[in-house]
Amino acid sequence: MEELAKAPGVVGVVGGGFVDGKPIGLGSGGSRLLGGKGGRIPAGSRFRIGSQTKQMVATVVLQLVEEGRLGVDDKLGDLLPEVVRKDLVERADEITVRQMLRHTSGIPDWYATKPNPDGSEGEDPSFDVFDFTTNYRPLDLVKWSRDRPRTGEPGEKWFYSNTNYTLLGVIIERLTGHDLAAELHGRLFGPLKMTKTYLPGKPPEGIKGPHGHGYYPDANGRLRDADRFNASIAGAAGGVVSTAHDVSAFQRAFTQGKLLPPELQRVLTDRLPIDSNARAKGRGGCGDDFYITGGTAPGFLTMTFYSEDGRRQLAVSATLSVKDLSGPGQAMGKVVESVFCPSS
Repeated sequence: MEELAKAPGVVGVVGGGFVDGKPIGLGSGGSRLLGGKGGRIPAGSRFRIGSQTKQMVATVVLQLVEEGRLGVDDKLGDLLPEVVRKDLVERADEITVRQMLRHTSGIPDWYATKPNPDGSEGEDPSFDVFDFTTNYRPLDLVKWSRDRPRTGEPGEKWFYSNTNYTLLGVIIERLTGHDLAAELHGRLFGPLKMTKTYLPGKPPEGIKGPHGHGYYPDANGRLRDADRFNASIAGAAGGVVSTAHDVSAFQRAFTQGKLLPPELQRVLTDRLPIDSNARAKGRGGCGDDFYITGGTAPGFLTMTFYSEDGRRQLAVSATLSVKDLSGPGQAMGKVVESVFCPSS
């Protein structure tokens, strides 16, 4: 963690490695605040997990499928008639739950001003990063995407879109009559003893307890504290706050098939012929294979690395002072090799 904290653009880091649920080490580096201020980040502190939230939301959706509350081939327009009535999603009567889960719906992304050509999330947000007070409803975010061109025919190809998961969060709430935070807690966080994990819902709710602060340049290029990131923007697409211990507990349970029956788990883990992003896979310097799930938003980057058998996890979060994530991301890649493959 101390080495990672030296990477350009990194303010502070926390991380933890686990084998069979037991910690092999927790660590932190850098500082809580920019410029070495605020002291060290507690190694067990909370951090935003970003788009790792999506796997948790998808698990809840598929648990509802297992319970017979909906089907993976149910249509969006049937589940949320107002998206048709208000013309919020083009071709909603053709788009299925399966397609939204797998990012093959063709629904454009609301998050980025302009997505990357390879279909990944764009760098510049379409919203005011420093608006910490406006309470957006999920369908407000969906509306932002309406005038953008579709990214393909329903089911045709993979193209990352936060809009898919914003809609899935609304579907969970409509089917259960509970807010998303309660469903995540009741189905995942509570049973898995993820005692420090929660989904903040409304601004200006932030991260509880001592934690690292991330920074982002404003329109004038001045770095500003982005710690109070608007809770109503992230939601089902990336709003969960967790710890290295807790996010590893979820990943271990998911990977080992303890949360879903195999046929439903494969909805998330089976790759498309043209999709290299369903589960990103890496190889350590010692030849060990590992999988990667991650998340980001202005001011932070977080990744969880895990073995295929679910026995080993390494969760790392970095708070940042840069917009470009390539440097911190490469530095995190070196961390996984040093922990998963120490002999290399």
